[in-house]
Amino acid sequence: MASTKHHSPPADIPPQLSDLHCFTETEGVITTTMFDVPGYRVVKVLGAVYGLTVRTRNWAAAMGMVLKSIAGGELRWFTNMLYSARNDAITRIVAETKARGGNAIICLRFESGEVGGFCQCCAYGTAAIVEKIDPNIHEAPQLLS
Repeated sequence: MASTKHHSPPADIPPQLSDLHCFTETEGVITTTMFDVPGYRVVKVLGAVYGLTVRTRNWAAAMGMVLKSIAGGELRWFTNMLYSARNDAITRIVAETKARGGNAIICLRFESGEVGGFCQCCAYGTAAIVEKIDPNIHEAPQLLS
């Protein structure tokens, strides 16, 4: 019996950000929200790592967002700012992991919020060194040279 359930379309990713995905922005570091990496074992835990950024829009963009909020709909300027903040946070957490000698971030999480009218984004997780243990698992693309 075929399912008649309708799924919503994929997220509308702005074209200038559409090429940003984990393989290009993690510089060889595996990132996962899971507690482990299937087919790999954690050799060494390097501790908690963080990537923080705080963003704001100029006053003209902020006024435009206020006017747009009256009419309703997506605030694309704000969406783009959040994408940029998220990617900056990832870049920073990856740099911290690499500085500690790690090749993976496990339990990766994000938090965002408002701080005094500014947008704040934090990426955090556990830096680790992992090695492949299951020969049937393909090498993680981030670890290929």
